[in-house]
Amino acid sequence: MKILLIEDEIKLAGFVASALRQAGHLCEHFSDGSQGLEAAMIGEYDLVILDLMLPTLDGFEVLRNMRNFKNKTPVIILSALSDTDQIIKGLDLGAIDYIKKPFDLNELLARVRAVQRRQTDQFSPLLRIDDLEINVLTREATRDSQPIILSNREFGILELLMSRAGQVITKTQILDKVWNVDFDPGSNVVEVHMYQLRKKIDKGFETPLIQTVVGRGYTIKGTLTKG
Repeated sequence: MKILLIEDEIKLAGFVASALRQAGHLCEHFSDGSQGLEAAMIGEYDLVILDLMLPTLDGFEVLRNMRNFKNKTPVIILSALSDTDQIIKGLDLGAIDYIKKPFDLNELLARVRAVQRRQTDQFSPLLRIDDLEINVLTREATRDSQPIILSNREFGILELLMSRAGQVITKTQILDKVWNVDFDPGSNVVEVHMYQLRKKIDKGFETPLIQTVVGRGYTIKGTLTKG
């Protein structure tokens, strides 16, 4: 799943984001309420994990604005505010779950899996571009019906590229969303993984899908379809 984490405790956010990525999810993080709301409104996320005590705009306002603008993305509140009134308010505003801090990471991952199961009943996990197809739940990939064996990092990069088909994805964005590390100008880890990924995806096919945009990053050609 593609998950948006809005949390201003940086160390906690890094811990949660890392765990979500290790579980096979794409995770984007914002520590500011206004920026998080903007991301929620323009991004196509499967789940939002939302803190309540945020700078510029608190979590209740983020959730209220999402629902007022008919954004139906499932929201799990993750907060130290544990009074019954706060929990009721969050659920009444449209959150599907409320987890109190401190929390058990395994419990959070279980709640995320529960959301994933509900969505699987309603939506197909398949992403397709041309003859390339991936299943974001089983983490399987095929091209022209031929199976492609990908590492977790390679699959994460491919899912990111396909979910933003036609957009240029920078090296920094790939490191942040797939590796969850700060950009290191001297590292060639992204280039190495992109080289391997392109060999697996494009070698032997007449039409290459993954392209390098010199000086900017990477993109994938074609129109994305789901289901």
